[in-house]
Amino acid sequence: MDPQADRPVPALNVAGAVLMPDRTGVLWWPAEKLLLVADLHLEKGSSIAGRGALIPPYDTAATLQRLAGAIDTYRPSTVVSLGDNFHDTGAGDRIAGSDRAALDALQRGRDWLWIAGNHDPSPPAGISGDWFAELAVGGLVFRHEPLPAGADGEIAGHLHPAARVRLQGRGMRRRCFVSDGRRLIMPAFGAFTGGLNVLDEAYAGLFDRADVTAWMLAKTGVYPVAGRKLLPD
Repeated sequence: MDPQADRPVPALNVAGAVLMPDRTGVLWWPAEKLLLVADLHLEKGSSIAGRGALIPPYDTAATLQRLAGAIDTYRPSTVVSLGDNFHDTGAGDRIAGSDRAALDALQRGRDWLWIAGNHDPSPPAGISGDWFAELAVGGLVFRHEPLPAGADGEIAGHLHPAARVRLQGRGMRRRCFVSDGRRLIMPAFGAFTGGLNVLDEAYAGLFDRADVTAWMLAKTGVYPVAGRKLLPD
């Protein structure tokens, strides 16, 4: 079933590549049969719990279940996960057997490519798939942290973008894709991940503000909003 059956799936263009943003936060590249996801932060819950916080350790299962839904919809030949895939390099020792089996099932029958992040610069123990510092495919470059400048065709994560708008007199804040057509930053996918407003200083210089669009995620689809309509928190 199409997860965006409520409305037509929009397309966006990054450096000539036609990409389909999904309301779950994954990005589909039909020409390459490639699915992109960013900032899973698997085992974040167990990491926080290990420091004494009382937090339910179910984020990995919830994240993988949502990802399984997207994979079932698009049936990708390749999945690329854009860094901070695991909350730390010890996650491989903490992940439950059932969650490891669920991840193995998602990887089966397709190429699974991990991009190293600042939280997981090296592969956790026992995790399958190929690891890269960054990866170029068909005119696009996949990396975790966006470069400060000169990054045409870059798809990155790391910043957990979110956007805020006013609609019918009410403020609305959602995770989002953000792009100016040259580069794109993905929303964080993990169950325990938050969002940083795209007007925050952390995004300064990354986009041409005249062309930037936030593709906001909602239950009924993905909604493009021009940068001039975005609001700070």
